Amino acid sequence: MMSPTGFICIANAAISVAFILCYAYQLFYTVVSPLWGKDKRRTGASSLALLRQPGTASYAVLIAARNEAAVIGDLLDNLHNQCWQGALTVFVCADNCTDDTSAVATRHGAKVYCRSDNQRVGKGYALDFLLQRIQTDYGRVFDGYFVFDADNLVAPDYITEADKMLCAGYAAVTGYRNTKNYGDNWISAGYALWFLRESEFLNRSRWLLGSSAAVSGTGFAFTNALLQRLGGWHYYLLTEDLQFTADTVLTGEKIGYCPTAAVYDEQPISFSQSWRQRLRWVRGSLQVCRQYGGRLLWKAIQPGKRSFSARWGCFDMLMATMPAFLLSLTGVVCNFCAAGAALITGQGVEGTVISLAQLLGNSYLFMLALGVYTVLSQWQRIRASVTQKLWYTLTFPLFMMTYIPIAAAALFCRVQWKPIAHTRTASGISV
Repeated sequence: MMSPTGFICIANAAISVAFILCYAYQLFYTVVSPLWGKDKRRTGASSLALLRQPGTASYAVLIAARNEAAVIGDLLDNLHNQCWQGALTVFVCADNCTDDTSAVATRHGAKVYCRSDNQRVGKGYALDFLLQRIQTDYGRVFDGYFVFDADNLVAPDYITEADKMLCAGYAAVTGYRNTKNYGDNWISAGYALWFLRESEFLNRSRWLLGSSAAVSGTGFAFTNALLQRLGGWHYYLLTEDLQFTADTVLTGEKIGYCPTAAVYDEQPISFSQSWRQRLRWVRGSLQVCRQYGGRLLWKAIQPGKRSFSARWGCFDMLMATMPAFLLSLTGVVCNFCAAGAALITGQGVEGTVISLAQLLGNSYLFMLALGVYTVLSQWQRIRASVTQKLWYTLTFPLFMMTYIPIAAAALFCRVQWKPIAHTRTASGISV
């Protein structure tokens, strides 16, 4: 009979091989971005892109807000001051609000629709409600839509830069995601580093290589033609952004990435809020994987009528919906089970303890290297002191490793969408 130590060595080796097979290509992405050098604006080839000259489109901005009176005024002022010559109308869905979000948004020039529905809860439902009301009241007068969260700030040329991409052959575009409060604590910095990595080393590399980027919650745009092609907005899972991305790549469309369109959002600083939010993200990823994975994305990967880049986009999306943290969780569970077996059989747990320590240690070092690489590459764009940049690079692996218990909880806990409190105003923040 195999000893617990022998079992865990085989299990860890198998998990390592699975990681390599699933995610080694992302390491290649990490190398592509800095080696490519200066961006060359790529063009798409979508028939659903805007067929007009840049700067002439009419856009609607969609903001789903729940009790965001403290911050939404800054975003609305920010949008009002965009360096944009075309038409721009800002719509806010005051979603189940108990504060004066609606009044604040109205004072700052937005068109506000109030929604009260305690059964269909979540950003996806709020966006669908907003789009339906716009369709009823305005018809199809808008060429495209931008989606922002109420706590965001956007660069003055965000609309202009994203519009260039939509007019260059892309039916959907996502921007560079930065953070307003990187230096608050290790939690906000952990979020910020992850999103900076996603922007610079995933989405930018995908775009440079001619593949599809992925939407990440906020700071993205899509044409009205794409919305009609998708059959309207019907993305109600816990991660509606991932669901929208999966549906888009399955149509054969590529989501473009605009590195010059920067959006800044506020990250949680409370671990309890962070736990709830990331629990929703992991559970939402599993929902998307169950709905789109084997039945749709896996089938789309198979050789057929799709181009290689379209099939690759579906594979990339499939990997994004299968959280790597579940593999890490499997490794930790296997190690603990082996330790329990060793205790029961009286063989000692030294070998399994060493194995678990190596697993966690290697994970820490890998995430540390990823954090260092990201911080160095984005040094000038991170809004924090030198000490904060260095210290929070060391804590970044710990932030990422907290995903392991979160992944475990996501498998068994009942997860619901809950709002995250935002309080960081634009005071002292320059975009």
